Amino acid sequence: MAKFGDQEILELIKNPLSRDRGFRLLINQNQQKVYHLIRRMVIIHEDADDLTQNTFIKAIRYIDKFEGQSSIYTWLYRIATNEALTFLERKKKRFFFPMEDHTEKMSNYLDRGVLMDGDAIQVRLEKALLQLPEKQRLVFHLKYQEDMPYQEIAEITETSVGALKASYHHAVKKIEQILSEE
Repeated sequence: MAKFGDQEILELIKNPLSRDRGFRLLINQNQQKVYHLIRRMVIIHEDADDLTQNTFIKAIRYIDKFEGQSSIYTWLYRIATNEALTFLERKKKRFFFPMEDHTEKMSNYLDRGVLMDGDAIQVRLEKALLQLPEKQRLVFHLKYQEDMPYQEIAEITETSVGALKASYHHAVKKIEQILSEE
């Protein structure tokens, strides 16, 4: 399938005759990346699947407010990030469990091999990432695993580049410490 640019997709969406096609293209070109971002944050497939759907529902609902100051991809990542962070915060409050219990539950989920293909090093890294605050985990994922430039991460997280660099540095140090203690 040919990849369409942001302008082409937006033009299709603005035209009532091609609006549905434009939304299908928007979803098809971005769904997998958005899902993987969310999945790395929430771990559980069913939660990630629901949050991915919520992300695209919001994108469709608010596409007319998209100003084009960033790419559609960056805009979608911002929505997905907010959805995932809000979900994790609500989950902690709803179940009244401390972060350590949540981390242990997610770690046990990783041990069952549901997320990973059995690569022990990857599972160790994912477990270490679970011990980071959500924002640091997100920054680490976007910089290290998605190889995004800091400027794009800043647009997604609405955080300054300097703060992101510090957050990434702290995340790397914590991960190194966690892995060296194992």
